[in-house]
Amino acid sequence: MFVRAVAATVLILALLGSSRVIAGPALVFDPYKGTILYQEDMDALWHPASLTKLMTAYLTFEALRAKKLTLKTKIPVSKNANSQAPSKIGLPVGASMSVDLAIRALLVKSANDVAVMLAEAVAGSEPAFIIRMNKAAKLLGMRRTRFVNPNGLPDDRQITTARDMGYLARGLIQQYPEYAHYFAVTYVKIGKRRMRNYNALLRTFDGADGMKTGFVCASGYNLVASATRDGRKLVAVVLGGRSGGERNARAASLLDHGFSRYSWRSMFGKNIDKLAIQASLTEGAPNLRSVVCSKRRKVRKKRRRTVRKKKKK
Repeated sequence: MFVRAVAATVLILALLGSSRVIAGPALVFDPYKGTILYQEDMDALWHPASLTKLMTAYLTFEALRAKKLTLKTKIPVSKNANSQAPSKIGLPVGASMSVDLAIRALLVKSANDVAVMLAEAVAGSEPAFIIRMNKAAKLLGMRRTRFVNPNGLPDDRQITTARDMGYLARGLIQQYPEYAHYFAVTYVKIGKRRMRNYNALLRTFDGADGMKTGFVCASGYNLVASATRDGRKLVAVVLGGRSGGERNARAASLLDHGFSRYSWRSMFGKNIDKLAIQASLTEGAPNLRSVVCSKRRKVRKKRRRTVRKKKKK
């Protein structure tokens, strides 16, 4: 028993690294059986950032299935959509794009203006869409999530958990398999611009097939990642990475760990639907701005100094 305990401790430390480097919530599970392969603070509140766009995609797929929209439907750029902060496509007011291209721009470019365009096309207005987002969240079992916008731009009231993001990913995978290919798109071309997917695992991880990245200063670097190997699909959720590289490495480690332990865990692992909430019901989401964005500013300043030195030479 002692040897097994030591081995398990070594495995976890190797997988996750020190708590000084990685402290955010994490989850890896089977979206079909619900088996949890690993979780850490999966019920802790967090800001979703652009993971919010997974719900925007979910409701867009719902509208497509109900034939309220088609993939060829042209949706316009409103003043509201045009006013959104970057990252965005930046089309002028009155311009339009097809729903098909809009979904690609939403998931690949993480375009905030396009998220609002889709919201207005699906529900008639952004406020009406937000009501639908929260209704859908409840139906999916996302008990600790609250949406106040369709794109994830900074708002202290917009909160979620790793478990809830897992539920949303499961809903997309199980309910809308016909649209799964959108999450695996590696780049989108709009006009002369060719924009690469922020989800680097699609290019570096064996079997990766989705889903979405997210970042604002308050949340740090978030990722919902899916992968399929030998006919088995797993979903990993990583919240609060201190850098994109750290976030990606942790998600890859979680998925590798999940696939390697799948057979044993499928028999003895706990089910995501049966595990009680394991977090304070009063503690709010942390704000990582001082940790994440101060570091980003230092990196940018260092790069500027390097460029200036090169120019002087």
